[in-house]
Amino acid sequence: MTRLMFLAAAVLLLSAPASASQGDKEPVYRDCVKQCVRTNCTGARLRGFQSSQPPYMALTGWTCRDDCRYQCMWTTVGLYQAEGYSIPQFHGKWPFARFLCFEEPASALASLLNGLACLLMLLRYRSAVPRQSPMYHTITAFSLVSLNAWFWSTVFHTRDTYLTEKMDYFCASAVILYSIYLCCVRTLGLRRPAISSMMGALLILAFTSHVSYLTFVSFDYGYNMTANATIGMINLLWWLCWCWLNRRILPYWWKCGMVVLLLHGLALLELLDFPPLFWVLDAHAVWHLSTVPVHFLFYSFLIDDSLHLLNTEKPGVKLD
Repeated sequence: MTRLMFLAAAVLLLSAPASASQGDKEPVYRDCVKQCVRTNCTGARLRGFQSSQPPYMALTGWTCRDDCRYQCMWTTVGLYQAEGYSIPQFHGKWPFARFLCFEEPASALASLLNGLACLLMLLRYRSAVPRQSPMYHTITAFSLVSLNAWFWSTVFHTRDTYLTEKMDYFCASAVILYSIYLCCVRTLGLRRPAISSMMGALLILAFTSHVSYLTFVSFDYGYNMTANATIGMINLLWWLCWCWLNRRILPYWWKCGMVVLLLHGLALLELLDFPPLFWVLDAHAVWHLSTVPVHFLFYSFLIDDSLHLLNTEKPGVKLD
């Protein structure tokens, strides 16, 4: 649910990213890239670039053209600063100082930390909750889907390519849809398994249709954001309603409610949208870094709830 709510809250605050930005529209930038590619990316100079390129750069797919774009980006930024203009974005992103092969070092680190927090708490959940708990397998599967999404988020912020962007988007959508399934199982499916089964089949169909449309018809950022936000908000309201209805029954209900409120509040950090501090730390990275501790509260709720369900799963006992 954490990855879902990070995305759903932010999606409502941000417009779709542009394929072109002020910086890469500048003639000085375009002319610089053309001249650099023509001079350095053919013949002996290209072979020299490839032979001197560090292995980690080659393994992550950095090409001579990419290096030209990177160098020309900073040339353009320098001209903007010299003239007293605001820092422009390039290809829908702020200029970041590359660290080793990491294109957005702070965001990559933040995604990695979120993934490690998720993994750590999954291991703690599995050690604290017996497999017989009704939600054990559903939560474990959800955690694996989330780990996969954080992995691709880390890869995407390390190296932004056509493939890594699509995997980041598609895996995030998978988390959002699986979160609906998790919520459905917890609130309805324990008493009526047929409902969660039908919901699961519907969500698989929705995910397949979503990915197919974005892959074979049009990769529409606006549609993707609208779809994710709609499903995300349904899930968030669903959890909040469940918290409210169980506030007098379950002493740990506040943990779930706090996670929802925290993630919506932290998503407001994205509104700052400032040029990266020290060319590394932007609003997106700050947002992701701030969400790392939320995993611990969320899994504390999951552990409490799973143990509660295990203790109340007896003949004649109503599952909350």
